[in-house]
Amino acid sequence: MFNGANVLITGGTGSFGKCFVKYVLENFNPKRVVILSRDEFKQYQMKSEFGHDKRLRFFLGDVRDKDRLYRAFYGIDYVIHAAALKQVPAGEYNPFETIKTNILGAQNVIEACIDNGVKKVIALSTDKAANPLNLYGATKLCSDKLFVAGNSYAGGRVTRFAVVRYGNVLGSRGSVLPLFLKQKEEGKLTITHKDMTRFWITLPQAVELVLKAFKYMTGGEIFVPKIPSMRMEDFARAIAPQADIEEVGIRPGEKMHEVMIPEDDARHTREYDDHYRIIPEFLNWQAPKDFGNGGKELPEGFSYRSDNNSWWLTKDELLEIISGLEL
Repeated sequence: MFNGANVLITGGTGSFGKCFVKYVLENFNPKRVVILSRDEFKQYQMKSEFGHDKRLRFFLGDVRDKDRLYRAFYGIDYVIHAAALKQVPAGEYNPFETIKTNILGAQNVIEACIDNGVKKVIALSTDKAANPLNLYGATKLCSDKLFVAGNSYAGGRVTRFAVVRYGNVLGSRGSVLPLFLKQKEEGKLTITHKDMTRFWITLPQAVELVLKAFKYMTGGEIFVPKIPSMRMEDFARAIAPQADIEEVGIRPGEKMHEVMIPEDDARHTREYDDHYRIIPEFLNWQAPKDFGNGGKELPEGFSYRSDNNSWWLTKDELLEIISGLEL
């Protein structure tokens, strides 16, 4: 669908944005791919990395600035909303700023997309949005709700919204992996709790999920991939088997285990071969009559958590993934 299309990514200089842009430019022939972000230096670096590809455009702007979004989204066909404030401690210390970007910014994106006739919009979410414990997770849950409701606000217009939700991204800028590799050289790795578990996904898998969502979305779904879990102690020992492991305690706002589909959401979730789709309970727009009928219903009491996952990442699988990463 991207051949000859105009695609825009908010927060596009981040880890996901760069991976997504590389894939799209290599596998499709878009008319243009627009990066909207705040940091001119990161845009300069990204422009240099991609060899000044003429299909790639860079807009300085902030999702808090609705007027800038209206200008940037003019003539755009598809939008990926990746811009967010994501650091948990920073969010707790700067809650007003986090709300302005993650919630009000999401509202600005929704309104600009509807009024500019954008066809499809995918918003990136996080496992922290399910049963949120910290402000970051709470703002992303609110953002998810806004994007689902955006289908109602679109009314009879063409724009449709969906969300993708996934766990920790191996090799991303905020991943624990670079920290562990640095600590490996010092001979001691610090973990918060040996029994803590997390979902893990690679950047290419995240890109594949977004492409799948664009292909299959009707509007209003939250797409959740089937991805493996791993205990943090096993993760650390796989990276540095000879190093000492020190437990430093669970940090404020942190969970022992992450959730991607809470039990209450599972009642209106459908299972597919490699992913789940959370179907909205409030269908305040004209959705297709068979909306939500595909896939399998989940058993009573089901929840998708990093500690009850049926798929666990092994040491060899982790090391194979790391060997292919650009760190």
